[in-house]
Amino acid sequence: MFKFLPKLLLAFILSTPSFSADLGGRILDIGSDTTYPPHESIDPNTGEVVGFDVDVVDEICKKINCKPNWVTTAWDGIFAALANKQFDMVVSGVTITDERDKIVDFSEPYIIVQQGILMRVENKGSTIDDYKSGSLSLASQKGTTNAELGEKLVGRDNLKLFDDFPPAVLALQNGDVDGVIIDSTSAAAYEQEFAGELTVGITGLSSDPLGLVFQEGDSLQDAFNEGLAAIKADGTLAKLVLKWWPK
Repeated sequence: MFKFLPKLLLAFILSTPSFSADLGGRILDIGSDTTYPPHESIDPNTGEVVGFDVDVVDEICKKINCKPNWVTTAWDGIFAALANKQFDMVVSGVTITDERDKIVDFSEPYIIVQQGILMRVENKGSTIDDYKSGSLSLASQKGTTNAELGEKLVGRDNLKLFDDFPPAVLALQNGDVDGVIIDSTSAAAYEQEFAGELTVGITGLSSDPLGLVFQEGDSLQDAFNEGLAAIKADGTLAKLVLKWWPK
């Protein structure tokens, strides 16, 4: 079903690391825009933050002895808030970029995603040229690498920006826009949720590594890199990928 997901999702096999990090049960405040399933979202039944990223952090914390406290925050300004020490870290499906790396530090990548265009089933077969020409309109979430790529591909005038992805997807369903440029991992969730209505019609627009985000110079980066290496090596990370994106 999810053939457009990159094989790199499971290509994180490392040798067993020597292990020393221990955060002593420290509670970590984690800033996250919890509107991006399946990476992170609010469970409507429990009110808790759930998702692939949540599970990744939980498993790392088991290795390095910490406890996550998820703090829902808007995407706009999330990195500045981290730099100002409003959180201990940010985990929110964040693409590692040179520009962001100027004000924050990243872990090693924990997953690699592709970007594609989610569209209505009726428009399947459309090409990127249809969006470039203005025959079809494109949407994305402002401040994201998805939006940056969308602007490069179709121009700012043909790109509608939303504060987060759910209203962009709703606009797609309502016919207000004709495509949403989004990470393949999240697109898979929407394609499954709205099967027969929405589909990923264009894939492989770019390949981007996602990382956990820290204040510059914070030793948490080293501890989480140790924990991440451990869950890659013992197969835990691969199991989480299959949990959230079953074949």
